[in-house]
Amino acid sequence: MSDEDDLEDSEPDQDDSEKEEDEKETEEGEDYRKEGEEFPEEWLPTPLTEDMMKEGLSLLCKTGNGLAHAYVKLEVKERDLTDIYLLRSYIHLRYVDISENHLTDLSPLNYLTHLLWLKADGNRLRSAQLNELPYLQIASFAYNQITDTEGISHPRLETLNLKGNSIHTVTGLDPEKLISLHTVELRGNQLESTLGINLPKLKNLYLMHHPPKAFTCSATQKLSGPSPLGFSWKLHDAQNMLKKVEGLEDLSNLTTLHLRDNQIDTLSGFSREMKSLQYLNLRGNMVANLGELAKLRDLPKLRALVLLDNPCTDETSYRQEALVQMPYLERLDKEFYEEEERAEADEIRQRLKEEKEQEPEPERDLEPEQSLI
Repeated sequence: MSDEDDLEDSEPDQDDSEKEEDEKETEEGEDYRKEGEEFPEEWLPTPLTEDMMKEGLSLLCKTGNGLAHAYVKLEVKERDLTDIYLLRSYIHLRYVDISENHLTDLSPLNYLTHLLWLKADGNRLRSAQLNELPYLQIASFAYNQITDTEGISHPRLETLNLKGNSIHTVTGLDPEKLISLHTVELRGNQLESTLGINLPKLKNLYLMHHPPKAFTCSATQKLSGPSPLGFSWKLHDAQNMLKKVEGLEDLSNLTTLHLRDNQIDTLSGFSREMKSLQYLNLRGNMVANLGELAKLRDLPKLRALVLLDNPCTDETSYRQEALVQMPYLERLDKEFYEEEERAEADEIRQRLKEEKEQEPEPERDLEPEQSLI
């Protein structure tokens, strides 16, 4: 069963196609890793050449002053490149795909101040650090050897993909600089904590799906439509080593939180301030106590919860308890709640309320001066 199955709110008949996409994504990651295993540690120097540029350039657009034209899209995938120094001279580039090479240095991209879209997947990068690029909206550094999140400060960056790297902790993501960032993908790292993701504008964390984007000739225009490079921004679940949720309490715009296949055993860390959260995937974790579900009752917009493959799902009252605690929940795992289940949960909730009201108030200790003795 794929992760995308977990998100199929409106199209439940798409299981087979979504499973194929999920398997394709897995194969892609395996291919990147196999490349690194099959070849020697040191590669023969292979710099980007003018001939490669001529083959890879396309999409002729007007330059900034409107008086000249330049090619603004470059695709140089799978060229065994170890050096892209030549890109320093191509300052008009806006869409660059340099994936599946052997790059360790992206500094020549610092000269591409009109860059809107960057895909550098499947290289040998140890950092995603670049100078601030004023128009960069989408950046993907998947399946590299990146160990930290320092040096990412692009003011118009909306989507950041760092899946399949070696990141243990998130540091350096400054909310004052990343004012447009709404989607962060960190699947397949070695995250041990959710601290450091204090990005109030964030909407999707560890998300599974991002609509395809397309490319226009305007450096400031929003991206929409099909991708000219044929790259699908379909993102999947996070697989890290998290044991709890922490530091996310102030993410008031977060709508999708995907934490599948971690080691989470407590549902502490969610707060009333997470008022936009609608979808929470905790599949494949270690939540054993049904009482933990009470910690999600303050999420006012939570409509879909996935807890499959947690120990608590073996309890016979699992579905009922979830609805008692979260009356607005519409779907648990793959199944929507029926009206009969809602009615029963309402009765239980009312009975518990009445029982609580009938409980005698605990006697208050008298102050010394109020003592009856």
